[in-house]
Amino acid sequence: MADPGKPPTRDELRAHLVRTMIAGDVATPRQNNLLHYRRMAAGNPYYQFGLELKPSWTERSVLDMMVERCGVNPDPRHVYGDDTIDPDITLDTLEAMGDRIGLAARRKETVVVATGHPATLTPLYQAVARALAGAGCRILTPAAGWTYEIDVDYGGSDLRRIVYAEPGVAMLEGEDFRTHHTHDPHPMEAMLRELASTGADSAAGGPSPASANSGNGETMNDKHDSWPDLAIADHGWAGAAGQAGIDTVGFADCNDPALFAGAAEGKIDVVVPLDDGVSPHHYAPLTAYLLARAGLSPKD
Repeated sequence: MADPGKPPTRDELRAHLVRTMIAGDVATPRQNNLLHYRRMAAGNPYYQFGLELKPSWTERSVLDMMVERCGVNPDPRHVYGDDTIDPDITLDTLEAMGDRIGLAARRKETVVVATGHPATLTPLYQAVARALAGAGCRILTPAAGWTYEIDVDYGGSDLRRIVYAEPGVAMLEGEDFRTHHTHDPHPMEAMLRELASTGADSAAGGPSPASANSGNGETMNDKHDSWPDLAIADHGWAGAAGQAGIDTVGFADCNDPALFAGAAEGKIDVVVPLDDGVSPHHYAPLTAYLLARAGLSPKD
């Protein structure tokens, strides 16, 4: 970057994305991408991220969609090796995300922030959450400590609990007290159930919004003071929020087609394609660009 004290220009950030393999030629294996496309199209819940996607998706139509929305290699005969993410799509969608986050700041909206990639993306989400809190937004932290069990590769099960990194970035912690990667929508669904219940409790005996449809015309995303205006997230955290009707912006790798499909179906507002597994410090210029686009200053 030309000046480390200033946000990068678009051209500077594009060069950085390609150099660090956040976009451009990325390290995500093509065979892994195609496997995930096939499983999402088959309706495998783990690869749908909590979204109720249309049953018309096929492996080929997912590939075509990912070419358009992510910039993967369009050749269906390319079945092995590395894949690509179009850096200009990354920049265009990052700017759209910045515009929506800037709107949230101006409106002083209520926001939830969550990541399934705590090892790499936490600093990015923390910077955005701090900036929004500094602008007067309310960052929600529902269902802290909520737990559920997951199956583990070596047999048996392990416990996962919702924890928050300052100032309110949700993620999962295991019994080893370490944060863990997840695709699961269940934690965000638990957060939204608690928020819906809080809204019902504050409604002085009014109808509960705790279910997707209560039968009287009210839905889980009916507005109340505790309901999010915006979710900033990835993986199943984003999918569950979008499925609940919340404005949702997020990040996704080229092997995570569900969020892009959700955007194609109008359930997710913005999806920024990037390799979500590079060293955390490489996302700092992207974070600075995003905050500048939103009209926000970094907060210590």
